[in-house]
Amino acid sequence: MRQEIERKFLVVGNGWRNAAGAGKICCQGYITAAPVGATVRVRLFGEQGFLTIKGPTRGISRPECEYEIPAADAEYMIENLCGNRLVSKKRYTFEISGMIWEVDEFSGSNEGLIVAEIELESEDQPFGKPEWLGAEVTFDSRYTNTALALHPFAQW
Repeated sequence: MRQEIERKFLVVGNGWRNAAGAGKICCQGYITAAPVGATVRVRLFGEQGFLTIKGPTRGISRPECEYEIPAADAEYMIENLCGNRLVSKKRYTFEISGMIWEVDEFSGSNEGLIVAEIELESEDQPFGKPEWLGAEVTFDSRYTNTALALHPFAQW
């Protein structure tokens, strides 16, 4: 099982858009959504479906297994197994100084929220911070996608 090691930041301004490209629509739902424990997520990312199981977070790391599934299966699970535990966003992925950044521009009940993530090889790996990064929210559980599915940004 691979470890996901991730740092998360709010995005300030539009400086990131120059490097971003077109982005890809992502709809994801949570079959089980435990902000502190394990989660089972299904995602329709463009034309691809994924089933992801994540274990509890320790520090900025958590175990993760992700499997590609047929898009039709992902659609069915989102519509029939996730209830209202849903997140919609457009994801932009790009490289800066040899590091891959993902910027999620949320829609629906999380409209107005833009978050940047970077995955690291180790918890103490250094990385450059682009000028459009705002406050770090890695340790603020409200900004996890699981929490946003349960308590959307619009309700804060």
